[in-house]
Amino acid sequence: MDLEFNIEYIALIILVLSIVAGIIITIYQFFRNLINHFFKDQINRYLLIWKLKPKYQQVLAEKFHYYQQLDYADQRLFEKRVQKFINMKSFVPRGEIKEISPEMKTLIAGAAIQITFGYPGIYFEHFWKIILYETDYYSKITQYYHQGEVNTRGFIILTWRKFKEGFDQDTSGRNLGLHEMAHALKIENTILNQEYNFLDDTDLKRFNALAKDEMSHIRNGGSKFFRDYAGTNIHEFFAVSIENFFERPHNFYEYNPKLYNVMVDLLKQNPRSKHPPSN
Repeated sequence: MDLEFNIEYIALIILVLSIVAGIIITIYQFFRNLINHFFKDQINRYLLIWKLKPKYQQVLAEKFHYYQQLDYADQRLFEKRVQKFINMKSFVPRGEIKEISPEMKTLIAGAAIQITFGYPGIYFEHFWKIILYETDYYSKITQYYHQGEVNTRGFIILTWRKFKEGFDQDTSGRNLGLHEMAHALKIENTILNQEYNFLDDTDLKRFNALAKDEMSHIRNGGSKFFRDYAGTNIHEFFAVSIENFFERPHNFYEYNPKLYNVMVDLLKQNPRSKHPPSN
């Protein structure tokens, strides 16, 4: 009986210790996740190690309108985030492009940071390779010629001529860089990594509801603001909306203030506060 009692007693102790260990591990994981949740953005925002190299800073100062409109503190933050993006990515020339220039890296990184500026910790972690062609390229997958593409395998593909045109004419509501980065933004939000699910679900639902109505207007020929391509599907509508959000913010607001304000909440920034009213 004593032996049986001792075995049962030891088993009980082991069970209790296992439960206590499980509780401790659960509490540890809870507080670790809590700390990561509250401090990850602050760490990414303020502990940016590298200053922007002069060759990239010159491009921003001369050619990047969004950057030019920021105040001094935000310009310094934008610069460091651009440098971090450049450091994280592999830029690959294809076709007629033989070498990736500092201007190419700067403007592409700038487009990504522009639409994620409200999210200090987002750098499109999943998209590690950026491929650049001079003009339209042929895709063996779709068997069509493309100007840009976001591939779920981790590639962002751009055509430099069309990309540059978008930033040279930055009030047209057509910007290949912003368009493709918008696709990357939506996809990144669904990837199970450190950047997963950063977009607010409620804001996304509000956007989708308003987008559905607006896409119906587009398909029926009733939209006086969005181009027809925006009616293709919800993903293209989101990308076209981002183009117009940054390049024609006042016109966008006047046309559909509810949709514009949802995008302000979704992207955590308001271009109307930076652009002059004439835009």
